[in-house]
Amino acid sequence: MKTKQKFADSRNRFIFFMLLPALILPLIFTYYPMIKGSLMAFQSYNLMNVTNIKWIGLGNFQKLFANTPGNIFYTILKNTAIWVIVSLFFQFTIGFALALLLRKKFRGSSVYQGLIFFPWAVSGFLIGIMWRWMFNGTSGVINDILLWIGIIHSPIAWLASKDTALLSVIIANIWYGIPFFTIMITAALRGVPQELYEAAEVDGANAVGKFFNITIPSIKSVILLTILMRVIWIFNFPDLIYSMTQGGPGGSSHIITSFMMQKVQSLDYGLASALGLLVILFLTVFTIIYFSVTKFGRLEE
Repeated sequence: MKTKQKFADSRNRFIFFMLLPALILPLIFTYYPMIKGSLMAFQSYNLMNVTNIKWIGLGNFQKLFANTPGNIFYTILKNTAIWVIVSLFFQFTIGFALALLLRKKFRGSSVYQGLIFFPWAVSGFLIGIMWRWMFNGTSGVINDILLWIGIIHSPIAWLASKDTALLSVIIANIWYGIPFFTIMITAALRGVPQELYEAAEVDGANAVGKFFNITIPSIKSVILLTILMRVIWIFNFPDLIYSMTQGGPGGSSHIITSFMMQKVQSLDYGLASALGLLVILFLTVFTIIYFSVTKFGRLEE
């Protein structure tokens, strides 16, 4: 009996020590930085002035929302909403249309599918550099194409103008995000039983009726989940902006996360941490509202 007890104790200790790294590493590399960063949001924590690091309460948040000359935070909030909504709409719409084309196999579909999915395998910063060249005001291919077909009569400084900088990065983001919806919705569409469409044809349903009465309800949970995931990713995706415009000119193409990156680069960790907390708050509130409006948890009932 004592031998069995010793064996059990030895096994439990072995299991504990095997699990210990899985407990310690997240604490060190995930939760401690999160707690430390959250505390920084309430401090004046600028590495350019390390002798003046102190607790300031809501000072960083007041600085962000202050209605003072030169404060671009409200413009950044508007840019963020435009960035997310416009990018999501066109990514989803075009991605869904391509998924419908890829639902059935056809000659050359593998090549076509590879071309569509290619952008998803490339780094966001690399995509940004590529589109920055394409939107170059003097030697960019976008101006060359538009001049050739007669839409414009002189080159446009896409990334150097406050009127077109945000539009340019949104176009790049739409192109980059289309494959995500195409991949996810294509997989969902191929899981819809063909018998449902055959039965609908027998009942005299047309293509529109089958789309809204069979296709959409069958993949509704996938659509809602992919939209939620993509909103979070677009919101947290400053790579394109930072590699194309760095938020310029004059902050006209900044979103919250690219502005946060700029503050990190300028070593103002207090303000950057405050922005990070706002991002978490916005996304948490959005997710709760999204789940409530879509009744996501009851889709399978």
